[in-house]
Amino acid sequence: MPNSSDTTQNGSNEVPSIASAAVFAASSQVPKGTELIRGYDFDNGVDYNALLNSYATTGFQAASFNRAVEIINHMRAWRLSDEPINENDQGDDLDMEHRKTVKCKVFLGYTSNLVSCGVREIIKYLVKNKMVDVVVATAGGVEEDFIKCLAPTYVGEFNNKGSELRSKGLNRIGNLIVPNDNYCKFEEWVMPILDQLLLEQTRDGTVWTPSKIIQRLGKEINHPDSIYYWAYKNDIPIYCPAITDGSLGDMIYFHSFRNPGLVIDLVQDIRGVNGQAVYAKKTGMIILGGGLVKHHICNANLMRNGADFAVFINTAQEFDGSDAGARPDEAVSWGKIKTTAESVKVYAEASLVFPLIVAQTFASGN
Repeated sequence: MPNSSDTTQNGSNEVPSIASAAVFAASSQVPKGTELIRGYDFDNGVDYNALLNSYATTGFQAASFNRAVEIINHMRAWRLSDEPINENDQGDDLDMEHRKTVKCKVFLGYTSNLVSCGVREIIKYLVKNKMVDVVVATAGGVEEDFIKCLAPTYVGEFNNKGSELRSKGLNRIGNLIVPNDNYCKFEEWVMPILDQLLLEQTRDGTVWTPSKIIQRLGKEINHPDSIYYWAYKNDIPIYCPAITDGSLGDMIYFHSFRNPGLVIDLVQDIRGVNGQAVYAKKTGMIILGGGLVKHHICNANLMRNGADFAVFINTAQEFDGSDAGARPDEAVSWGKIKTTAESVKVYAEASLVFPLIVAQTFASGN
């Protein structure tokens, strides 16, 4: 006699039809040409280019990485000559040779931690070689670049105890260590420049905006390791709407007591960044991190009914409604990314993936 574990409730030894139908449901035909999932085969040796190319068929965030590479290469390759002449074109835009020279305007945004870490050198490469056209950064993303020209940042540990570091005058950014003396050196360097800005405002009527101040600081640092030195040399605008939210803001605060009167105009800069988008033939966004820099670039592109290409790289999730966590499709609903745009979000920490993305795009020689 079979025991009770061998039979169903009705005493049959046959698989219930409902279970069989559920488990063995027939598949629809997968569209012809759909890529097969296949990872890199190390039996073929170590070929980093082939390894990164294999991400296209690895799945998960590896596939998103590959899509980011594709989109960035598309925005780099685009020329106005790729588009048919339309009824709104006039002047030079009717000339085919001129159209071949008109490129997609690339907006790059990043948060301060990425300048604190070694991604700074990747950003400097892009700015130095005129591979991006407009930059939006946080205050920390500005000042940390200058501070590194004055004194180094060190590798530490995430578990370095805050109270012990504080007693030693050391500051921790994740697993980075920044001596407090670095900020003292920054104060010694920047205060005379703020004095000069105030003098020129008073004497000459100069109107200072965050972007003009950053350009001036880039000129004054005169250091080839600096992102903003190369931005100054290459006339690449740097927008920082929250310029007071960091050590630079601390210096402006102290300066307002020591030598009061410096005024910083935000209105010219919002016209500036929005104008960069409005008058571009095509725009692309590469945004590392979230918060202010992400929204500022997206909102500028709203003024032209959306960017044509978008790559977001951050670790934020969308369940809390944050702008950082929002996927590109949410920006489409606001008109910040075109409905026809190529876009992707890579859920990854930028210091891991952005150098590899640059290796496969801007630095590839293609």
